Amino acid sequence: MKKFLTYAAPALTLLGLTLGGCQVDITEPKASAGGVDVSKYISVGNSLTAGFADNGLYLEGQQSSYPALLAGQFAQVGGGSFVQPLFPAAQFNGSGYLSLTGFDATGTPKIVPVTTDLAVTGMGLDQKTPLLVRYAGTDNQNLGVPGIRVADVTTPGYGLNNPIGFNPYFERLLPAGSPTTYLAYVQERVTTVKPTFFTDWLGNNDVLGFATSGGVAPLTSVAEFSTKYAQVVDALTSGGAKGLVANIPSVTNLPFFTTVPTAALIGRVASAPVPQAVKDQLTDGLQLTPAQAATIRFGLFIKTGAGAVREATAADLILLPASALISAPSVPPGGLPGGFGIIISGLAPIQAGGLALALPPNALPNGAVLDSKEVADVTTRTSELNNVISSNAQRKDLALFDTNSFFTQVARTGLIINGVNNTTSFITGNLFSLDGVHPTPRGYAVIANEMIKTINYKYGASIPGIDATHYRGVKFP
Repeated sequence: MKKFLTYAAPALTLLGLTLGGCQVDITEPKASAGGVDVSKYISVGNSLTAGFADNGLYLEGQQSSYPALLAGQFAQVGGGSFVQPLFPAAQFNGSGYLSLTGFDATGTPKIVPVTTDLAVTGMGLDQKTPLLVRYAGTDNQNLGVPGIRVADVTTPGYGLNNPIGFNPYFERLLPAGSPTTYLAYVQERVTTVKPTFFTDWLGNNDVLGFATSGGVAPLTSVAEFSTKYAQVVDALTSGGAKGLVANIPSVTNLPFFTTVPTAALIGRVASAPVPQAVKDQLTDGLQLTPAQAATIRFGLFIKTGAGAVREATAADLILLPASALISAPSVPPGGLPGGFGIIISGLAPIQAGGLALALPPNALPNGAVLDSKEVADVTTRTSELNNVISSNAQRKDLALFDTNSFFTQVARTGLIINGVNNTTSFITGNLFSLDGVHPTPRGYAVIANEMIKTINYKYGASIPGIDATHYRGVKFP
């Protein structure tokens, strides 16, 4: 938020900056909506918009969602009420979520699911999707649906309980049995609410699903994204509303992809001692020379998206859940531990394991790793989709929040707020929750502040910011 300095001394002694006897008053600008009307606000987006955190949607997260925080600040410059599809107080834990219960003797966090006071009412017709208690209200201004991609906005039955599969977070927002698409739902909300201002943060899942699955889920094509993203923007602006769109942050800055340090892990595996019995069997079975026997070591192995098994490199990203697959450097009777393979200078790794001990590399599965090619693919697609978002912002003269640049900078330098340093580190960084992808309440407050800065700049407003330190990071036991 801008602050203006008012000096009670003539010209600061001709810029000599001699402040002796000078009174300095710090005054804040008067709160103002400037050139934008925020009296009726709606938000469109995915899990980030809904307030998803700790791998679940629950009441505290909904109440700390960035749209709710924005609406609170908008109220100071003429904003009206903001209705969200909150879970009932008796079922405040919603879908369930992850909770930190402590640390073991090695310092590893103990993270367990919360299973009480849930809003789960049964199982869907597909026998795999939990049904959530339906939103009982008739109004809704937070249209955030966890899991939705731009590619899904015109999918018929996307929120309909059916045997093929559906999105339960969208299903709970709709009248029972409604086949409404998300685009149609947005259009209905625009027609009913008649918003004067909106935020649109769709697009993350069109690359995030690919990335968090280790490249198994598909990336949305640029052509499909371009068509459907424009349809959503057209619906939101059909009544003349102004707004803000946010682009897609690079997944390589999220704790889900950075917490397991690939380069350091490669070094630790390589330096782990190979049992002498294994060395002796390899030396005899492969008739190794003394020089070759001296090079026997462990290596970290992955299975790539192309199906190849190879030694990992620092350019590969090992996903947060994979830490549970990488075990101690021993050789049990059943084979090598997770991620380990035997390497001998001058021999192919699989040959080194297969001929002697029937121990081919126990590579980390494709779904546990975003290999270097997949990293390049997701980086390229993120840039392409962000170009689409930018073009739509220009086409409709909307504010554009560059989340990609913002989080890249935070990942590099951290973010100091009122003397408190906040980073993208897992658990200790304050900004990201226990799933390594979604923000904490403090993270959502930081996002709301950056959106306010963008709105103020674009529309000449002076909407007050939030003290993000009043909101928690990861909740410790």
